Amino acid sequence: MKIIVCKNYEEMSKKAAMVVKDVIGRYYRPKLGLATGSSPEGLYKELVKMYESNDINFLNAETVNLDEYVGIDPENPQSYHYYMQKNFFDKINIRKENIHIPSGSEDKLDEAVRDYNEKLDYVGRRDIQILGIGENGHIAFNEPAFKLNLRTSIVELTEDTVKANSRFFENEEDVPKRAISMGIKDILNAEVILILASGAKKQKAVKELIEGDRLDTKFPASMLHIHNNVVLVIDEDAYGLVGK
Repeated sequence: MKIIVCKNYEEMSKKAAMVVKDVIGRYYRPKLGLATGSSPEGLYKELVKMYESNDINFLNAETVNLDEYVGIDPENPQSYHYYMQKNFFDKINIRKENIHIPSGSEDKLDEAVRDYNEKLDYVGRRDIQILGIGENGHIAFNEPAFKLNLRTSIVELTEDTVKANSRFFENEEDVPKRAISMGIKDILNAEVILILASGAKKQKAVKELIEGDRLDTKFPASMLHIHNNVVLVIDEDAYGLVGK
């Protein structure tokens, strides 16, 4: 695992954007795995700036997203469909048909799971997969458990995750309790995995990720140790407990 420690969130976002730019520049049709949440927001802003400066081109890019809440309409400001459009897709020249985000429609969940696994098989190995890490070590919405899903599935969110995500909602009660999430096998199906972590709340998870010496389903991010090309870009606050 390559570790890049940055002074603050802004520097972290710029460093991460350079990693993405380098990967995209190698391919005519780059395949990108994308994440949502607060960690990659700055990264997307930097990529938009690069696009506006003609330093990067998304015309032939194809993207797949990690997850989506169950029971939230795509037009809902709290949905990950809305997040991606607002923070990234509406500001670059990507083709709409090349954007793939799982559906969280409650009345067709089995179909949504099947369709997204088929879509992932069609897109194939991504050139880069962007990840965040939860305070409890979850990646995508793969929560700590005795068993982890290999492929896309419907997952129950833990109380810790619901509480952590409540900052995006008016009330904690409004946070969905289920999500559709890419599984561990598909997360790892990328040439490069770029994982971002920012802020003191991520210190314990970052320490475990860096210093952990075993695979542990109760800490899903430990599965990244199986991959041979992981780049961890973090700020000093998130790095604070490492070595202590």
